[in-house]
Amino acid sequence: MGLLERVSTLIRANINDMVDRAEDPEKMIKQVILDMENQYIQVKTQVAVSIADQHMLEKKWRENEDSGKDWMRKAETAVDKGQDDLARAALDRFQTSQMLARSYREQVDDQKLQVETLKGALMKLEQKLDEATSKRDLLIARHRRSIALGKAARAQTAMGDNSKSATFDRLKDRVHHTEAVATAEVDLLSDDVGEKLTRLDRDAEVDRLLADLKARRGLPEKIG
Repeated sequence: MGLLERVSTLIRANINDMVDRAEDPEKMIKQVILDMENQYIQVKTQVAVSIADQHMLEKKWRENEDSGKDWMRKAETAVDKGQDDLARAALDRFQTSQMLARSYREQVDDQKLQVETLKGALMKLEQKLDEATSKRDLLIARHRRSIALGKAARAQTAMGDNSKSATFDRLKDRVHHTEAVATAEVDLLSDDVGEKLTRLDRDAEVDRLLADLKARRGLPEKIG
């Protein structure tokens, strides 16, 4: 399987489905991320190599174009001097340079396409890797939670005919009842104290009002 084919397989992979079907989801997600990281390094390296090859081909293309122009100038000089044999030889070299330049130009175009393809694959793989990394903790937590729920369900089943569960429920009801009674007693006590305090406040206000009334009427306050 070629590099781009392997990368394409990883990009198309549905991480959630892979993890759900795996016997060991934690191991699966870690392996998927490891594979992606390895492929990412390989693709990144291949992008660098392809760009270097593109630059080399572009250099060869320019060199042959320049060489063709140089041979054409030489052919023109030979013609001006009436040396047709030299002109023909220069034109022959000019044609060879032109042919090589066209060949290298085609290779440059093909190489650019390959570079863009590799860059696109690298970008998509990077996005997929980020997705897998961001989901890793969530998927692992979900897996561990499902294990815990499974254990809880098995523990419930192991209790048999629910007699133990019923006993536990009755004990829980008794605790709740005791708590309710204690709370009610505290509430009653609080209400009684509050009522006494309110009564004291009202008596004090009545005494004050009585004293004010007597003062306005010019009557002496009752002492004792």
